[in-house]
Amino acid sequence: MTERPSYSRVLADFAAGTSFADLPDDVVDSVRKRVLDVLGLCVAAHRLPTSTAIVQYVRDQGGAQQAHVVGGGPGKVPAALAALANGVLAHSLDYDDTHLPSVLHPSASVVPAALAAAELADASGEELIRAVALGLEICVRIGMAGYDPDAGNSIFFEHGQHATSICGALGGAVAAGLLLGLSRDGLMDCLGVAASMASGVIEANRTGGTVKRLHCGWAAHSAVTAADLVRRGFTGPPTVLEGRFGFFQAFLHGDYDGDELTCGLGVRWHVPGIFFKPYPANHFTHAAVDAAMALREQGLDADRVESLTLGVPAPVIRTIGQPIEVKRAPETGYQAQFSGPYAVAVGLLGGGGLGAALADYTDELARDPRRRELMARVEVVADEQATKIFPQQFPAVLTARDTDGRVWRHEVLANRGGPDRPLSEAELARKFTDNTTGWLPPEAAGRVTDLVRRLAELEGAAERLLRPLAEFDTGTGDTA
Repeated sequence: MTERPSYSRVLADFAAGTSFADLPDDVVDSVRKRVLDVLGLCVAAHRLPTSTAIVQYVRDQGGAQQAHVVGGGPGKVPAALAALANGVLAHSLDYDDTHLPSVLHPSASVVPAALAAAELADASGEELIRAVALGLEICVRIGMAGYDPDAGNSIFFEHGQHATSICGALGGAVAAGLLLGLSRDGLMDCLGVAASMASGVIEANRTGGTVKRLHCGWAAHSAVTAADLVRRGFTGPPTVLEGRFGFFQAFLHGDYDGDELTCGLGVRWHVPGIFFKPYPANHFTHAAVDAAMALREQGLDADRVESLTLGVPAPVIRTIGQPIEVKRAPETGYQAQFSGPYAVAVGLLGGGGLGAALADYTDELARDPRRRELMARVEVVADEQATKIFPQQFPAVLTARDTDGRVWRHEVLANRGGPDRPLSEAELARKFTDNTTGWLPPEAAGRVTDLVRRLAELEGAAERLLRPLAEFDTGTGDTA
């Protein structure tokens, strides 16, 4: 009887055996758009003090001149540190893409890791696209192995673990290993080494703290570090995923679905189905914004609202509705990004760009008396229909009663940005423009957009993309 190859062997063989020419057109197109999305997010994140902190930290470390940091100045830093900084920037605004139902944010770890490794290796655009595609696919498949369809939720999440950074470290390591020219065995070792570096605890989603902004940066840093160490001779266990003391036992207590790793591998791609985020907030809140905007468009006057009931999937209440006294009175724009009541207030009172804009999530607006008064009238409850749909979508049903006793109701059962309601190329370009306006000169933003459009044709792709983004003045943007 032939022994079944380990999961890490199967994934490594898939990555090593898939060329750029093997990638479906929709995968290539999706990767190109995700690179542009991440770069725009990295620029926009410079309005945050944590972004200043991570760039200063990376600069203070010194080291080899290998890769650029977005907004980090003209000089280079070690590739792993560039991945750290850019990963932090990519995830800091909670505006990065999401895969459902795994509830991963894959690009914020994988793309920064791949860009840093690509710049270190002077890789071509085709090589970069291939690495990102394979890193994203492996990241998502590992996340899906930890998804419990009966519970309708991620087992990682149930254990308090941030699957995004944990799975992102492994997917990013494969992407970095490909760009650094590692063999099939080397890619398997990348998974084996990165598994010991994967981490992330999500309590900050509930009660605050900015540590979650570090998670994708740390995953990207771990990914590049793992690949670089493997090419210098480090190795990992061949059964790192399914072994008795392996990844799935350590993180999931052995409760995983191995078929998600291998079924349809190379034929059925998850990458094109990853949701782009239209709004800069926790994805669980997006349908609430849409529902509130719909009621406003139907004529509901926010000043005449007596009560509001936000119905959401039961599993998301603890993230956007508990503790309710905190969610009704966020102290910072960051806390507001995880508040269901605040999402309703944005939909009724704010909105710009794609519907809700970065300008809606400031510390000042989080404490705005008018918004606080409106948030105090919002109850967040479990909705049976929304719970049945979750986590294939993050639905919301909003019911309002006005001072005349009229009842208003609107349901949003599919999120914008996913396969059912995709964002157009023009909408994604507008998101990039919105994210870079006030930071990049228009000609620089246009040049980057054009380079990403032609990414597959470029030589030295990462440096050509990152150089104009590294040198903009981070003191000239809107720091509100």
